Amino acid sequence: MSHVSASDRTLHLRQVPLLSNIKGVSARATPGSHDDSATVVTSQKVRPGCEDDYRRWQDRTNEVAGEFAGFEDTEQYPPTSTEGNEWVVVFRFSHLDQLTAWLDSDTRRELLEQGRALFEEPPTQEVLAGGTPIHDAVTAVISHDVRPDQERAFMSWQEKILTAQRKFPGFMGSELFRPVKGVQDKWVTAFRFDTRQHLDEWLESTTRRKLLDEGRDAFVSYDVRKVGSAFGSWFRFEQGAEEGVPPNWKQAMSVVLALYPTVEILNLTVGSQLDALGMPGYLALFISNVLSVSILTWLLMPLVNRALAFWLMPGRARSLRIDVAGVAVVVVCWLAFIVIFGLTTG
Repeated sequence: MSHVSASDRTLHLRQVPLLSNIKGVSARATPGSHDDSATVVTSQKVRPGCEDDYRRWQDRTNEVAGEFAGFEDTEQYPPTSTEGNEWVVVFRFSHLDQLTAWLDSDTRRELLEQGRALFEEPPTQEVLAGGTPIHDAVTAVISHDVRPDQERAFMSWQEKILTAQRKFPGFMGSELFRPVKGVQDKWVTAFRFDTRQHLDEWLESTTRRKLLDEGRDAFVSYDVRKVGSAFGSWFRFEQGAEEGVPPNWKQAMSVVLALYPTVEILNLTVGSQLDALGMPGYLALFISNVLSVSILTWLLMPLVNRALAFWLMPGRARSLRIDVAGVAVVVVCWLAFIVIFGLTTG
């Protein structure tokens, strides 16, 4: 998702088409540094009014990708209210050649052809091989069009960027992915912050704008996309190293599963006691919120994670059957809570 300040616009932001010619498209990747895994980050501007059709198309695409060798997981990030109708989808594969097989497959070309009418413009992508998987926190993926013979200057400029980022709150790390001659010409940087607010503070900072001005001689253009999770801190599996976090829709369903009975029980117990004490409603609501968030964070969400691990863990939930089973379990629990509280509260 492009994030552009007034000073950034002078750099003429440009996105590389994911699909300039469907029949001839051949997507490759940028090599990284740490392991053989590969990730593709796609950005898609959906036409207004086509959101439901797009979701169905994307679900089908995710399901088909899951049938390819090496597929690990996929995550989908809807647009925010301030960033237009641009959706970001992340696919991860165990190896670069397996990701390339998916990107170059006839099946994927057919899906792209079927979805062409849903997009305002051709989708874009950055493909990263190796590196630390983008599982947690909030990540910005930036691709740079480096000027010929300016690679050394660009790398020196990146060191300045990294030095400045380390001084900003919430910074968690940065990785630089080199291009491959004849395969992908762009340099790609991925850096992480603990929250979207901290990421935006860096992207909008005066320090970054000054550094962008300094780097104009080294690169022609760049493009920024953000990848994040709405409930990341509640859904870390095995320290977040391998399993990552589930898609946002699963997270939301799981949070509601734990939140609804928590709020209802607090209303029946603590809430009634606070009312009896004559406490103002705004203060009673604050206390209830503190209690409910604490209960979810340290008690209920760990239990929900363990109970629904077969469905929540991206590394395990790779089939439509598992997705349907998990949804069914959550919905049945919802209905059970509704019936129970309906009968007990009258």
